[in-house]
Amino acid sequence: MRLYGLRHLRDEDAARDLAQQVMLLTIEKLRSGAIREADQIASFVLGCSRTMARDLKRREWRREKRREAFMVMDTFESPAEDSALDAVHLERCLARLADRERMVVLLTFYGEKTATEVGQELGVKEGNVRVIRHRAIERLRTCMTSRDAAQ
Repeated sequence: MRLYGLRHLRDEDAARDLAQQVMLLTIEKLRSGAIREADQIASFVLGCSRTMARDLKRREWRREKRREAFMVMDTFESPAEDSALDAVHLERCLARLADRERMVVLLTFYGEKTATEVGQELGVKEGNVRVIRHRAIERLRTCMTSRDAAQ
């Protein structure tokens, strides 16, 4: 499976991920009784490897197409080399947020959790987490760019 992944995905990490996914699926199917004969396992594993590798390549192709369509590189300005994050100012701006907004921001960016995970932890729906996060980021942006918040 790993060698099949290496040959078709041309990436060691992707090949290892493919092998792990195929093994998990194979174990699940064996436990559920979907594979009854031992001589069917090899063809099942090869078929799963082929299908999953194709899906991974297709997914990456689609991501690349979306990047090309929606991410115009000239749109974003790179920060000046001498610019630095004013951590004290950021802390003040974070302190001005409501508790729930601050928790959503911290869990999302510091805790690296998805909207679903944040919602489950805070007892809020996933869509509401996105709205809270969007508003909190807008408030942070406004606070960070304002002069009077620097004091």
